[in-house]
Amino acid sequence: MFRQLITCTAAAATAALSFTAAAQATDYPNKPVRMIVPFPPGGGTDILSRVIANKLTEVSHWTVVPDNRAGAGGTIGITEAVKAAPTGYDMVMGQKDNVVLGPYLYKSLPWNPLKDLTPVAHVAYTPIVIATAASSPYKTLADVIAAAKQHPAKVTYGSPGNGTSIHLAGVMLEKAAGIQLTHVPYKGSNPAMMDALAGNVELLVSSVPSAIGQIKSGKLRAIAVTSATRSTSLPDTPTLAESGLKGFNVSTWYGIFMPKNTPTAVVTKVNAEVNKLLAMPEVKEAIQTQGAEPQAMTVQAFDKFFQADFKANKAIVEASGASIQ
Repeated sequence: MFRQLITCTAAAATAALSFTAAAQATDYPNKPVRMIVPFPPGGGTDILSRVIANKLTEVSHWTVVPDNRAGAGGTIGITEAVKAAPTGYDMVMGQKDNVVLGPYLYKSLPWNPLKDLTPVAHVAYTPIVIATAASSPYKTLADVIAAAKQHPAKVTYGSPGNGTSIHLAGVMLEKAAGIQLTHVPYKGSNPAMMDALAGNVELLVSSVPSAIGQIKSGKLRAIAVTSATRSTSLPDTPTLAESGLKGFNVSTWYGIFMPKNTPTAVVTKVNAEVNKLLAMPEVKEAIQTQGAEPQAMTVQAFDKFFQADFKANKAIVEASGASIQ
């Protein structure tokens, strides 16, 4: 009898929790939602975050407020999200650099992305572009490879920082092409681009959103993109695979995360709303204008993708020797 009472009590408690979660989802959101942006205003992550936040406000009639929390390669913003209550009222625009690579580079992070974050919605991916100043003699990837083989370690490339996905794309390019380049890390995409334009580094390895303005203006020449298919924003630029490095496919990505233990019903609702936005022509255009490619996923597909990418990059980071204290 006592055992039956316990069983009934447990069942009632489970039912109450399920009812509460369902009620939360039905009523969600009934107050402003904070979208943490882990990078400064004006950058690619900030612009993409605001496209989604503004459209959730305009189309879904939610109030979504961007909150820039920049620093430490985007890991400060993730830390802010991890510390938030798992109610669905705090989300963060994560990306490959801070939720996949950051934990391998920053040894003292107080969180583990697999244990402390809930993947909610994949938003977009962006190829990485290999570019050079318009005055450079390099016109194709073959030109770069030939120069690097003739003068090992003499050809330099700038990136937005040591251990970023962009730096690691450069490392993978070296391995795939059998060449040795010299990496010059900068504190962000803009200083790297300025030095490439000035000819202080021979190549720029950059996300498409960061470099597209100077490419479109003709000041930078795009040599190749690293994704499996050509960038919608740079349709005339060949992929590395088309340029001779068969099978090369590297890109960075952006996705919304919430704290662990956020109610599943809320996560599912946010995923559905974001995916609805990503199917809208004006949202697609806004994202592609920034050099990124919109890509919707279910919660389950994003979780699987995220876990696989996290595990796959451990060996890549270790091979690069990159580490940030």
